Amino acid sequence: MKQQYKVGIIGCTGMVGQRFVTLMERHPWFRLTAVAASARSAGKTYEEAVSARWAMDTPIPEEAKGLVVLDAQADAEKLASLVDFCFCAVDMKKEEIRALEEKYARLECPIVSNNSANRWTPDVPMVVPEINAEHLQIIDAQRRRLGTRRGFIAVKSNCSLQSYVPALHPLIKYGIDRALVCTDQAISGAGKTFQRWPEMVDNCIPYIGGEEEKSEQEPLKLWGHIEGSEIVKADAPLITAQCFRVACQDGHMAAVFVKFQDGCKPSIEQIKADWAAFRGPAQELDLPSAPKQFLHYFEEPDRPQTRLDRNLEHGMAVSLGRLREDTQYDYKFVGLSHNTLRGAAGGAVLLAELLCAKGYMD
Repeated sequence: MKQQYKVGIIGCTGMVGQRFVTLMERHPWFRLTAVAASARSAGKTYEEAVSARWAMDTPIPEEAKGLVVLDAQADAEKLASLVDFCFCAVDMKKEEIRALEEKYARLECPIVSNNSANRWTPDVPMVVPEINAEHLQIIDAQRRRLGTRRGFIAVKSNCSLQSYVPALHPLIKYGIDRALVCTDQAISGAGKTFQRWPEMVDNCIPYIGGEEEKSEQEPLKLWGHIEGSEIVKADAPLITAQCFRVACQDGHMAAVFVKFQDGCKPSIEQIKADWAAFRGPAQELDLPSAPKQFLHYFEEPDRPQTRLDRNLEHGMAVSLGRLREDTQYDYKFVGLSHNTLRGAAGGAVLLAELLCAKGYMD
């Protein structure tokens, strides 16, 4: 793609916002042009606003350091005039996020959001590019509602879903009856580091507010279908989830148990073959951030491991292992994804690439 898009980041100072900034460095299609945050950071250079709490492993990109942080609320018209679209990763109340994202959309600035606030808005597509790219078609209906020509909102799903939903997706054709999922989620999912959250060292917290509901319900929207001007969620498979915060900086791991409908159980060999062969529009279009091999299966009994495998294919692949028969379900296995890359900013960048490739940013 020869065209280069001017990009803004709303919520640039937080953990996911910082990750967005690093992902714009040397991106072949996107050029970071503007950054915005709360009024507390507005008027400062990005380096001044974030240097004391920079949490990435790499330095602040040079092209970002001197950008003057805009006020996401007060400077919305200015920001919208400077860019072709924005990523959004703000820390606000849900109703405030919905209003903010719709404000930018009505200013004809497309929003690719990491926030959960609009995930259940009926005409807002929640897309994993390899799974439900066809849901982007609902943008036409959303634009009619908003009265916009270019502006719209598209969102990515919850970060923990990436560790198990991509593995279940190629198996839907066999008829999955139900699944049980237990996730061990890294502290960066809460926007924290061990320096800022010392209570998490040598600790595990068996509760993450709202996470289990997201883990159980959001897959059904991904597997849903468009009816008129809304996306209708699927009725099945049924998912129950339990979510833990664990003493790990990055990487969400899931223990998954899956039961198929009577007479539909595939073999272990067939499941592994389906995982190995699985490709989606992200791979077919050869999008810059797409992993070449989306699902990687490890035959070693002690893999995947968070420290060893979370960065597989630049953190955009899903690692799987320990597939075996279960005494109560049909099978059980382990999944792993990088929560701030595939699960958050990287997944949103991949979604933006898909939107560009499909012409929605033109």
